[in-house]
Amino acid sequence: MKHRIVVLGAGYAGSYVAGTLARRLSPADTKITVVNAEPDFVQRLRLHQLAAGREIDAPQLAEIFAGTGVRLRLARVTAVDPERQVVAVADADGGGELGYDTLVYALGSYGADHGVPGAAEHGFDVASRPSALRLRERLDSLGRQGESGRVLVVGDGLTGIETATEIAETRPGLSVVLVARGELGASLSVGARSHLRQACDRLGITVLEHSEVEAVEAARVLCADGTALASDATVWTAGFAVSRIAAAGGLEVTENGRIVVDRTMRSLSHPNVYAAGDSAYAVGDNGRPLPMSCASAGYTGMQATAAIVGRLTGRKIPNAKLEYLGNHISLGRRDGILQMVDDEGQANPNYVGGRKAARIKAAILKMSLWTTSHPTFGLPKRKHRLAAAPHASADKTPRVAA
Repeated sequence: MKHRIVVLGAGYAGSYVAGTLARRLSPADTKITVVNAEPDFVQRLRLHQLAAGREIDAPQLAEIFAGTGVRLRLARVTAVDPERQVVAVADADGGGELGYDTLVYALGSYGADHGVPGAAEHGFDVASRPSALRLRERLDSLGRQGESGRVLVVGDGLTGIETATEIAETRPGLSVVLVARGELGASLSVGARSHLRQACDRLGITVLEHSEVEAVEAARVLCADGTALASDATVWTAGFAVSRIAAAGGLEVTENGRIVVDRTMRSLSHPNVYAAGDSAYAVGDNGRPLPMSCASAGYTGMQATAAIVGRLTGRKIPNAKLEYLGNHISLGRRDGILQMVDDEGQANPNYVGGRKAARIKAAILKMSLWTTSHPTFGLPKRKHRLAAAPHASADKTPRVAA
């Protein structure tokens, strides 16, 4: 009987893991299935551009995995039962259950409303393709009305900054306000913060610092100090959260639902479950938890893949790098910031800004899409056979907490 590997999610982490496993493990011994709710690959890093009006490539997953041996199941994951080793899914035909021997949990994250009243009902976000397209339609509607609509972007993290600058540049007829809970660009170096402020000034973005939003209504936002801000479209970018599916299934998770893993991305509570991307609570080489990011998805995906191949084939498991080097921030199409960080996660004094930083970010986005669209390119052609006892649950290797 073939060893069943099920990968949940076909984002940056899940697509990489599935493709790499397909190239490295013999199809005579393994059956690899990817479960994803959408039929296409979503460039999460470019959804703010899609919302602002740019056309973004969305390759079909069926074409991406064609010829790789990976089976694609278009369905929404509704539950995970690690004791029975099954995944419950829902699709147009009603869904069902998928059994597995090894599970890779890479369902990613979504926009978090943090319990703020009205944020989910009245706010827009760029955390998924449908929600980004919904915001795009709203912005188009404001343009068709011929009015100078007011767009409020709530959240001064990287997503908020990129969304505000992209909308301001792409749709100059709209008035864009960026609502920051603290100081704008507080995590950046002094020079990078100055560059960011200049970019906001250049694009005509109004920045409201030290403003905490308490409620979102259809046409305004209410702040903690009693201020009411009029808004024709409120974009909520105040953080991300993960699905509670892992927690509901009994996997060991953090308070916010991320799966606790060891150095090899293996669940501490269920050894035949691995996590990668935003779903994994992994500690980096600097002793700090890796942030939710595309870079973390790459590193955790590589480590999970190496661990699965090693354990199933009886080979030594190498340690992939688990590091966070810095942030690449788009400020519209022709400007950006490349901010590197030290081992403590603090911004280095030097940064790269302007067109050079924008070109670097564009190159990263292009490379990420290409590698995802060619999941087995450049990998060793030799496909390893599984060891006599391939089940991960039979591995008694001591587990070290992350």
